Amino acid sequence: MSRKALCIAHLYPDLLNLYADRGNIAVLRRRLEWRGYEVEVARVTHSEVPDFSRYHLVLLGGGSDREQAIVAEKLRACAPAFRSAVQDGLPVLAICGGYQLLGEYYQLPSGEKVHGIGLVEMVTEASPDGPRLIGNIAVWSDEVGVIVGFENHGGRTRHGHRPLGRVVYGHGNDGVSGHEGLRHLNIWGTYVHGPLLPKNPALADAVLRDALAYAHLPDHLEPLDDRLEREARAAFVSLRMNEVAPMLKEEAGSP
Repeated sequence: MSRKALCIAHLYPDLLNLYADRGNIAVLRRRLEWRGYEVEVARVTHSEVPDFSRYHLVLLGGGSDREQAIVAEKLRACAPAFRSAVQDGLPVLAICGGYQLLGEYYQLPSGEKVHGIGLVEMVTEASPDGPRLIGNIAVWSDEVGVIVGFENHGGRTRHGHRPLGRVVYGHGNDGVSGHEGLRHLNIWGTYVHGPLLPKNPALADAVLRDALAYAHLPDHLEPLDDRLEREARAAFVSLRMNEVAPMLKEEAGSP
């Protein structure tokens, strides 16, 4: 067992937990503990100042427009330290509203722009005449295979970075590009929210490998018994988006 604990920061869980990101934190913790790692989870509320020198992974979830506006102000106040740590390799998992806040701005339906921290070259604009992009989603990622889940966003996000993956079912960043999420440095940004990591253990392990490497800890993760997770994914897909089922079978047959 490693004697050095890996520290996961859950930023602003008092405001950005609309989609139950505590479950994603629980998955990260348990998958590390099952492999013998010690884990510390730092809950950083909006009344605290993050200490990015302590963390090996940051999770930033989603919230309502009102809560995201509060968090945007908090993040801008600590943006130089956050940006420096990310440039040095600090992994970040940003979901939905947290993903939007990493960019230059996101636009509310009223037209007002809420400025983010400019960590990536990305904007999210409102589409008052367009439909809300909501429903089940499946994404093909060259790094982790099929990512499944649920998306729910009105904004259209555009960026010049590598996407997390290619949309095979659903809408993704803007509903037209066929791209979902963002991969840049060790940033994982996505609109796939809710139980993202419980549904996608390969993604959880990929994020953890980045965090372990950043912490200078052994990043080879022994395989876990994920049969229940695979069965749950297969059941979800067969019920909600059966078109994706052949892709899951192909993935299961790959080495």
